Amino acid sequence: QVQVVESGGGLVQPGGSLRLSCAASGATRFFEVATVGWYRQAPGIPGMARDLVARISPSGRQEFGDSVKGRFTISRNNVQNTVDLQMDSLKPEDTAIYYCYLEAANMYWGQGTQVTVAS
Repeated sequence: QVQVVESGGGLVQPGGSLRLSCAASGATRFFEVATVGWYRQAPGIPGMARDLVARISPSGRQEFGDSVKGRFTISRNNVQNTVDLQMDSLKPEDTAIYYCYLEAANMYWGQGTQVTVAS
């Protein structure tokens, strides 16, 4: 059974940094051929769609949401089955629940981790 678990969220001041980590257990057979990444969902609006933050393909090609380009970086470790999101120059509008996902033949989601950017 595949489990995706995020960590590293919290409260940070504007302009600060956070690093989110995601570990996928039970995915050793296919992690390296999966696209992995992060989406986020802003608080307060039930049913609001999740927005792409960043993702990285099996070949290492990276894609970022327009609002985070130049501020966030993504990396993956195919030995440890992890994907990290380094977030710099954080803004209040980055406040959201951040969800890690793993996409191979199926889609797997974590439970989310809260990131709050506030003074």
